[in-house]
Amino acid sequence: MRVSDTMTRDVRVASPNQTIQDAAKMMSDVDAGVLPVGENDRLVGMITDRDIAVRAVAKGMKPDTPVRDVMTSEVRYCFEDEDTEQVARNMGDQQVRRLPVVNRDKRLVGILSLGDLAVMQGSRPAGEALTEISQPGGQHSQSGGRAM
Repeated sequence: MRVSDTMTRDVRVASPNQTIQDAAKMMSDVDAGVLPVGENDRLVGMITDRDIAVRAVAKGMKPDTPVRDVMTSEVRYCFEDEDTEQVARNMGDQQVRRLPVVNRDKRLVGILSLGDLAVMQGSRPAGEALTEISQPGGQHSQSGGRAM
């Protein structure tokens, strides 16, 4: 199955100049824990509710802090025409639960989550990815990659 058959297409995009309070409100409005960050029609980062909590609130940053100050700028993504099983393995290897989906012109067209994979393909690909993602540490760990 292709990513385009599984992904969520209706995605809100934050600007790096918006505040983290704006981003949190957008997340609340769409009941999502992540927003792609775009500038000049290009994907420049991702911000999660965890980024806001751990990178901003825990460090005493104010609600008017720009998204760019807490977002992840190294964005992993997948292409809409890729095979979902391969993408699920990559998500496990990279320890990420969601990936922005781009077309071959690298324009954002959706987002793929483990939940999308589980609903569309059953528990096997999503479960295997989650097993890898749930390993302690990793490059996306808030504790700097150390096992707890």
